[in-house]
Amino acid sequence: MSTTKWVIDPTHSEIGFKVKHMMFTNVSGKFSKFDATIEAEDSNLENSKMEFTGAIDSITTGNADRDTHLLSADFFDAPQFPEIKFSATSVTKINEGEYVLVGDLTLHGITKSVELAAEYGGLMKDPWGNTKMALALEGKINRKDWGLNWNSALETGGVLVSEEVRLNIELQFLQQ
Repeated sequence: MSTTKWVIDPTHSEIGFKVKHMMFTNVSGKFSKFDATIEAEDSNLENSKMEFTGAIDSITTGNADRDTHLLSADFFDAPQFPEIKFSATSVTKINEGEYVLVGDLTLHGITKSVELAAEYGGLMKDPWGNTKMALALEGKINRKDWGLNWNSALETGGVLVSEEVRLNIELQFLQQ
């Protein structure tokens, strides 16, 4: 079998997340600078190698003050830990177009295994003759598992920032 390499199309991809704020609303954010590759035997994702890196200083939530706080030592400590990395360790097909992706997530100097639901959108030729592949990933992590512990208690009970972070990732890859 031949190995096919895929590189991310950053203009058609988004690495997003949501966190509960004050225990009742969601704050969304994303990383605007990232890179990802897939090496697969033809279109068989089960035997693929997937790698992702993102620049922590590219985080954006639509609020400059919040973004500055997220880059500080209270959260990501971007000067000391400038990258987020993910490397798949297994890809398991559940049903047609549905996979479970397990991999090592390195964030804030800590590496832990995470599991993501993956939806394979298939292959398609774009108007310029390039072959594209689409993947949508979803999952949840606990930010405290990576040492992102800052929080503030609310007078009414609860905390300002949820520990749970929901990941919502839309990826489009270009065949090389």
